[in-house]
Amino acid sequence: MEIFDQLGKRMLFFDGAMGTILQENGLGAGELPELWNLQKPELIQQIHHSYLKAGADIIKTNTFGANAVKLRGCGHSVQEIIGSAVCAAKKAVQANGGTGLIALDIGPTGKLLRPLGDLPFEDAYAAFREAAVCGEHAGADLILIETMSDTYEAKAALLAAKENTSLPVFVTLIFDEQGKLLTGGNIAAATATLEGLGADAIGFNCGLGPEQIKELLPQLKSCCSIPMIVNPNAGLPRCVDGKTVFDVSPKAFATSMAELASMGAWMVGGCCGTTPAHIAATVRACKEIPPTPLESHALTVVSSYSQAVPFGARPILIGERINPTGKSRFKQALRENDMDYILREGIAQQQSGAHILDVNVGLPEINETEMMCRAVTELQSIIDLPLQIDTASAETMEQAMRIYNGKPLINSVNGKQESMHAIFPLVKKYGGVVIALTLDEDGIPETAEGRLAVAQKIVDTAASYGIKKKDIIVDVLAMTISAGQGAAAVTLDSLRLVREQLGLYTSLGVSNISFGLPQRENINAAFFTMALQNGLSAAIINPNSQAMRKSYDAYCALSGCDTQCMDYIARYSQQTAETAPVAAAQMSVSQAIISGLKESAYSAAQELLRTKEPLLIISEELIPALDQVGKDFEKGILFLPQLLMSAEAAKAAFEVIRAQMDASGSESQVKKDKIVLATVKGDIHDIGKNIVKVLLENYSYDIIDLGKDVPPEKVVDAVKEHHVKLVGLSALMTTTVVSMEETIRMLRQETPFCKVMVGGAVLTQEYADMIHADRYVKDAMDSVRYAHELFGE
Repeated sequence: MEIFDQLGKRMLFFDGAMGTILQENGLGAGELPELWNLQKPELIQQIHHSYLKAGADIIKTNTFGANAVKLRGCGHSVQEIIGSAVCAAKKAVQANGGTGLIALDIGPTGKLLRPLGDLPFEDAYAAFREAAVCGEHAGADLILIETMSDTYEAKAALLAAKENTSLPVFVTLIFDEQGKLLTGGNIAAATATLEGLGADAIGFNCGLGPEQIKELLPQLKSCCSIPMIVNPNAGLPRCVDGKTVFDVSPKAFATSMAELASMGAWMVGGCCGTTPAHIAATVRACKEIPPTPLESHALTVVSSYSQAVPFGARPILIGERINPTGKSRFKQALRENDMDYILREGIAQQQSGAHILDVNVGLPEINETEMMCRAVTELQSIIDLPLQIDTASAETMEQAMRIYNGKPLINSVNGKQESMHAIFPLVKKYGGVVIALTLDEDGIPETAEGRLAVAQKIVDTAASYGIKKKDIIVDVLAMTISAGQGAAAVTLDSLRLVREQLGLYTSLGVSNISFGLPQRENINAAFFTMALQNGLSAAIINPNSQAMRKSYDAYCALSGCDTQCMDYIARYSQQTAETAPVAAAQMSVSQAIISGLKESAYSAAQELLRTKEPLLIISEELIPALDQVGKDFEKGILFLPQLLMSAEAAKAAFEVIRAQMDASGSESQVKKDKIVLATVKGDIHDIGKNIVKVLLENYSYDIIDLGKDVPPEKVVDAVKEHHVKLVGLSALMTTTVVSMEETIRMLRQETPFCKVMVGGAVLTQEYADMIHADRYVKDAMDSVRYAHELFGE
C-alpha cells in the first residue's frame, strides 16, 4: 500500500524500539547496531516481523546511524549497510503476506552544525543525501528523519531527502518536558520551519514517555496543519543490575497512546524500551479511533531557530538598520568586513523591541551573496529573532534561504512576470513568507484599486506554484508626499482594500513617506499611526527612533492588542527606568561577552589592559559576564547558541589577557583544578561533552578531554595520572549508559577520591542515582556550578 492511500483514513502504527531489543540479544556497548544488518540479518528480519505481527503498518529500518559521519572507519559503505537493512525489512514484509511499509530511518549525525559546532551544513546535507538516495534505491517506501534535537540539522536532512528522492518524508523531533529542543527551539518554531520546507508529517519521538508527550501534543496541534506522529519511549530509563530498563508496561503504554490518538495523532508507535507487546497493545487500544480531521490553521508565521513570530495578534516591527541605504557608516562596515558592527546593530534593534530584523547587505563593490550568508549565519548565532532576507538578487536569496535556520521573511517579489518566476520557486522549495510589492511591468499604480489588482495577480500566480495566501504579505508601497501630497492617501486606501478584500496582511517601509522633507521623524510617526489604523500589519522602521516607538506603543495600548496596557506601563512608568540599547559602538568586555561578540570582546580587552590588571579584568568582567549569561540560560532567556557564542567571546577576551600574563609570568595564578571529560564507550555523540568543555574552560578549569567512545580503563588511567578530583561522563544513547555505570564502578574501586558528574539526553536524576554518580547535571551550566561547589569557588 502507499502511505498516502491510508493516511487519515484510519490510525496508522509504527513499530517500536530496535536498539534496546538488540541489546537484549547481545549487542555490546560500543558495537554499531547498523553492522548487524550484515552480521545478523536473520535477527533483524525477525525483529521486523515480530512488529508486523503485532500490527505495525510501518517498520523502521535498522539505519538510525547509517550516515558517513557516524560510520567513518567502520569498514563498510553506507550503501552496503542501508541496502542490507532494507533487504531485511523487505523479507519481513514478504513473510507477513506483503503487508507493511518500510521507513528508511535517518537519525542525527551526533554533531552540532556550524557555527555552534564543527560540521558544515552542506557536509551534513551530503551525508543525509547519500543515505536517502541509498534508501530509495534499495526499495524503502518512505523516509523517517527522527530524534532530531536541532532544527538546522533537521533542515539539512529534510532538504537532502526532498531534493534527491521522490519518497514521502516524515520528521520527528526530541523535545524536553518544557517543549524545547537542545538548541532552544520551541514547538511552534520547529513546526513553522518543517512545514515550510515541505515535510509530509511531523511529530515527537524518544526522550519522553507518553505521559510527558500528552503535555506537548496540544502545543503541536495548535500550530500544525499536517499529520502528526507520536513515537514515545516506554517511559524514562532506569538502570537495574547493569541493564537499562523502562517502566511503562504494554498495557499502560497503550492506554496513554489511545489518549494521544484521540488528541489528534494520526500515526502512533514507540521508541526506546517499547517492544512488540507494546505495539500489539497499542494497536488493540487505538485501531478503532478515527483520525481527527486536520485543522488548516492558515497561520502567517515566520520563525528563527528558537521562536515563531505570527502576524495578526499585534503589529510587527521589522528593524531596518541592517541596510546600507542612506547609512555611510554601515557601508563602511560592509567594505571593511566589520561583522561586529553589523551584529551590534542587530543587538541594538532587538533591545529596542524589533520583532524581525531586515538584513540587506547589497553594495556593488562587495560579494553580496557571500556577505549575506555570513551575516545571516552570524546574526542567527547571537540573536534569536527571525530575519527578513532583503535582496534584489535571486541567487543571493536562494543561498541565504538555504542556510537560514527557520522560516524567513523574504523581501521581495513584485508583479513582474520575471520577478514572480524567479522568486516563487524559492519560496516553495525553502519555505518562507514573501513580501509582495504592488508594482509590475507598468510601474506603480497611481490608485488604490490598481495596487489591489497587482496584489491579486501576485496571489493568483503564487497559487500556481503551490504557495498559499497565508505566506504572502502585501507591501502597497509608500511614496514620498514631497513629490505628491496625495501619495499618503493612496497608500492608506490600499492598505485598507488589501486587508478587507483579499484578507492579506500588509507591510510598509514607513519612512519612505517623508523623503526630501525636514524633521522627517515627525511625518514618519504620524503616518505610522495612520497606517496602523488602516490595516498595516508590519512596519519596516528604525526601532531605535523614540518617536516611532512611542507611536507604536500608544497605538497598541489604544487598540487593545496590548492587554491591560501592560507593555506600555512597563516601558513608560516612572518606576521603570528606561535603559538605552547597546549602541553600535565600542562595548565593554562584559557587554561584548554577554552579547556573544568575539571581535568586540577581544578589542575591548585590549583597550582595558592599558589601565587594568589582567586578573582584575578576569574577576570583574569575564566571570560576572559568564555568570549572567548562565543565569539567563537557566531562566530560558538565552538559548544554547547564545550561550556558546558568549563562551567564544570570553575565550577571545582571554586570549589577549593571557598574552599579557605570559609576558609577565602571572598566568599560573589563574589556573584552576583539572577535570576529565569523556563520552563513554560505545557512544560517538560528543555534542554535550563539547558544550561542557567550552564553558568549563571559560571558567579557567584545566580540561583533559578524552574524546568519545572512551573505554572505562582510559578514564581511570587519566584520573590516576593527573590525580583528578572530578570526572564528567556523557552518554546520548540508551545502549551506552551501561558503559557509564561500568566506568563509575571502576573509578569507585581504583580512584575513590574522584567525584563523577554525568549528563546526557537519556539520563535522569533517578538514573544517575542508580549508577552511583555524585551529580546529575541537567545542562552545561550545572556542570560549572558543581565544579564551583566541589572546588570551593
